[in-house]
Amino acid sequence: MMEGTKMKILEIDRLSMVFGGLRAIDTASLHINKGEITALIGPNGAGKTTIFNCITGVYTPTEGTVSINPDGKKWQSIQGLKPNIINRKGLARTFQNIRLFGNMSVLENVMIARHNSLKAGILQAIARNPATRAEEKLVVEESYDILKKLGLHMFVNEMARNLPYGAQRRLEIARALATDPFLLLLDEPVAGMNPQETRELEETIHFIRDTEGVTILLIEHDMSLVMNVSERIYVLDYGRMIAEGSPLEIKSNPEVIRAYLGE
Repeated sequence: MMEGTKMKILEIDRLSMVFGGLRAIDTASLHINKGEITALIGPNGAGKTTIFNCITGVYTPTEGTVSINPDGKKWQSIQGLKPNIINRKGLARTFQNIRLFGNMSVLENVMIARHNSLKAGILQAIARNPATRAEEKLVVEESYDILKKLGLHMFVNEMARNLPYGAQRRLEIARALATDPFLLLLDEPVAGMNPQETRELEETIHFIRDTEGVTILLIEHDMSLVMNVSERIYVLDYGRMIAEGSPLEIKSNPEVIRAYLGE
């Protein structure tokens, strides 16, 4: 599926999520193009994180489909798969609430995420043969390289809990990148940040897309960040998609203004 010269890599079609009698998501559809930064916005309780949870396997949707096409060759359905399987297929995410291993070092937090790439089994790990040691050395080097790219290498041996708040947010993104995703889902990445930390994270988001070639879908309430980084924006209200377009189109959309201002 192509949109002009753009290649779709994720598509949600008529997705619904029902909890008891509550329809949290109501036949929502969206697609993500390779290489784009796309935002999903909406008032509190609109269902944005529920959509992320359906994409990443935390929830199995009640209805509808979630499909990926990372290399442009073949679509595959991922709804209902376990989160670790979806992660192995190339989707990684961060959460609203930081979920670092606080009592582990910054480097160890990233190394844990690289375990998917290890080939050594339990017996080889116990025996510590040369191949296993070489593999472990590579994981350390790759993890340090990710920290360096995100400007966190100076904290390499610090406990994660001791990092400044903005650096903890970037560490969570570094850990997601360590799984080598084609699509990164950021759930309110600048929540709780001061203006300087927000600017730094804005640069990080551009770097990940422009230099690392990772496509990004983000949920965010900071509208200046959304307007600065996004090429396309989807707007969700009470579980329904009410608008899609460029930042300029979204800014002037009467339905979006009504949803946000309650007119």
